[in-house]
This record gives sequence, C-alpha cells and structure tokens, in this order.
Amino acid sequence: MSKTTKGILWGVVYLALALAPLILLLATPLPDQRGFWREFAVALGFIGLSLMGLQFIPTARLGAIVEVVPMDTIYHFHHWTSVLATLFILAHPLVLIAENPNVLILFDLPNAPWRARAGITAALAVIGLTFLSVWRKELKLEYEPWRVLHNVLAVGATGLALWHIFGVRYYLSTLPQRILWIALPVVWAVILGYVRLYKPWQMVQHPYRVKEVREERGNCWTLAIEPVDHAGLSFEAGQFAWLTVDRSPFLIREHPFSFSSSPERPGPLEFTIKELGDFTSQIGELEPGTPVYVDGPYGEFSIDEHEAPGYVFLAGGIGSAPMMSMLRALADRGDKRPLYFFYGNFSWEQVTFREEIEDLERRLNLQVVHVLEEPGPDWDGEIGYITTDLLDRYLPEDREALVYFVSGPIPMIRVVNRHLLRLDIPRGQIHEERYEMA
Repeated sequence: MSKTTKGILWGVVYLALALAPLILLLATPLPDQRGFWREFAVALGFIGLSLMGLQFIPTARLGAIVEVVPMDTIYHFHHWTSVLATLFILAHPLVLIAENPNVLILFDLPNAPWRARAGITAALAVIGLTFLSVWRKELKLEYEPWRVLHNVLAVGATGLALWHIFGVRYYLSTLPQRILWIALPVVWAVILGYVRLYKPWQMVQHPYRVKEVREERGNCWTLAIEPVDHAGLSFEAGQFAWLTVDRSPFLIREHPFSFSSSPERPGPLEFTIKELGDFTSQIGELEPGTPVYVDGPYGEFSIDEHEAPGYVFLAGGIGSAPMMSMLRALADRGDKRPLYFFYGNFSWEQVTFREEIEDLERRLNLQVVHVLEEPGPDWDGEIGYITTDLLDRYLPEDREALVYFVSGPIPMIRVVNRHLLRLDIPRGQIHEERYEMA
C-alpha cells in the first residue's frame, strides 16, 4: 500500500471519528418537543468536542501516521483543526441563545447547575487555549511554559466538556450514545497516556549524554550526544528528533532539532542549534555528561525519501542543519549526482559551516551559491535574497527533474517556494522543513 493511500485512509478514519457523534445524533429520531435549531446547536457542540479530543492524535507522533504524513503538515493540521473546533464549541451556546434567550440564565455561574458551569468553564478554557496558541509569539510567551499551559488547558477543557455532556444526560439516553461517549474519551486517554507516560518511559530506558558542544559561526552550537549502554538509533539524513536536555522526559520540556551529522558515520548524534532565546541560549553552557533523552527520528525531509537525478538545497540561516546532514551523507557515500546549494545569510562571518561547505564542494559535484544581505566591501558574490532571477541563472536546463529541499524561517520558505513555482518547478518536487511546530 502506497504512502498516499495510507494517508487517505488515516484521513478517512480521522473524519469518521470526528463526525461519529453527529452521525449518531442524526440517526436518532428527532423528538417532537425539540426544534431543529436546538438540535443543530447540540450537533455543533458534539463536533467541537470530538475535534478537540482528537487533537491528542496529531501531537502523539504515532509511527503509523508520521510515516506517511510530514510532521510539519501534521502540526499545521492540528493548529487549524483546533481553531475550527473552537468555532464549533463557541457556536454551540450562541445558537442556543439565539433560539431561546432564556438560556442566558445558565450563564449566571454562582446559581447555575454544575453541568452548565462545567460547559462554560470548558468553553473559556478553549478560548484561552486557542488565543495563547495563535498569538504566542506576539505575547512573547516562552515555548516551555506555553507548552505546559497548553497541555493543562487542553486536558482541563476536554474533561469539563465531558462533564457537561454527562451532566445534561439527554443525549446519552440510548445505549449506542453511551457506548460512543465512553469509547471516545477512552481512546483520547489511551493516546494521552501513550504520549505522557509510555514514550517518556521508553526514553528513560534509552538515555543519551552530552559528549561535546562545539561553537559554530552564526551564534550556533553543535550538540554531540552519545548513547548510554545501548546501541543508539539510526536515522535518515535530513530528519529531526525531539530532545529533552538535563530534564526528565516526563516534564514536557522537549524541543525539535534537525540532525546535522551524517547517518553514514559511526559515533555521536549531532544537532546544530542556533541561539534564539530561552532554551537555545543555554546550549553552549552544557557540560559533557549532561543527560539527554531523544524521541525520534521523524520526518520525510530526506534524500533517502526522494530519489532524484540531482538535488537542490535552499537554506536560510540555521536551516542549513538538515542540509548539512544530507550533504555529509552524500559525500560519505561518494555520490556524484549534481547538487546545488543556495545559502542565504546576513553576512559572511555568520555563514554556519562555512569552511566545511568549501570542503564539500571539493568532495561532491556541488555548486554553492552564497547570498548575503549585508556583505563586506570585498564581496563579489550574490547580494540580497534568493530570487527567481538568481535561481534561473544557476539552475540547469533539466531543473524540473531535480528535487528541492527548502529550510529556514517560514517567511523565507514561502518566498522561495513562490520563486520555484515561477520557474515551473513541479510542486511535488519541493519539500519543506519548517522550524516552527507550534
């Protein structure tokens, strides 16, 4: 079975689970004393809660799913599905109020029944959850505290919403309805237990430790880690993993980083990390022996997943980390296919891996094009940004047959993708690695 077919099947399963409460509601005869709009409002609430509970699935990083769907696509889907779930949940009380304004009495929390209090509190938690997720950067909320708060609000809102449903009880009057609304929370709880208990326990059984921390150009550090009393893991060039450094993996303090080392070389795993604030600013201070826990590898951003007569790498800043993993692997394999590396940086001094890239040019059939925003007076290379004209000058005539890897800040990825499409590069030949999972 192809990956596309598997991806479609997972989509069908997800849609069936999301719509199961609505389908069951529609299959139940509509009582004479209850009008269409009330039932419609209930249906909106059911869909919203079902979508919200299912949000535990994308973030679980289940192997059967991440093998067929790129991780950044999964998190993008999670993000927008959560927004959609919020809209359904908010529409539930609004439609009820529009149909019967007397419902407003239930918003008098001190005097409202507990089922109403639970429902309103759940809705407020969902609003807070969505607001903090969408505007986290604007609020300057650091990743780690946000992630803890995100999990607390998600679990709390789901639990309160279930309390609301079971408190109302009207829609649990039939056996199929009771089975469904017991089975769905059980599925959500199992997935949550897998993510928060089983996976951390697995990581504890296979620990790593810091072997070395090397300073690189561009305010970057290469973190080299080695397995402790186990064989370690294998990965494909260009993939990434989630690291928990000097913390218990049960504490939800993990961060995603791309492998920068070659999978062909024995020895420690390497991740090159740029100082961007909070956790990353502490990488250079880590001491040898510091414990590290690894969840991975993940991702299809790899030359091993996309066979081609040649490759084009386009990176901005630390987006070069997975590119270096792929270039190093190709060099170790003695690969002779044509390669092109367009690398954008602010200045020549900030070009991470600069010296090694020069060495790779000698070892590979590789053409490197550095593009600097603020070059020095002696610079005679490309200036500004990666553009359609620049790409057109360097890419070969058979450019449509090549596979393209784009990595870096999201604005840079969007712009570069537009330039590639203007050159008639097939969309299926372009692969992205976004450095934002939330």
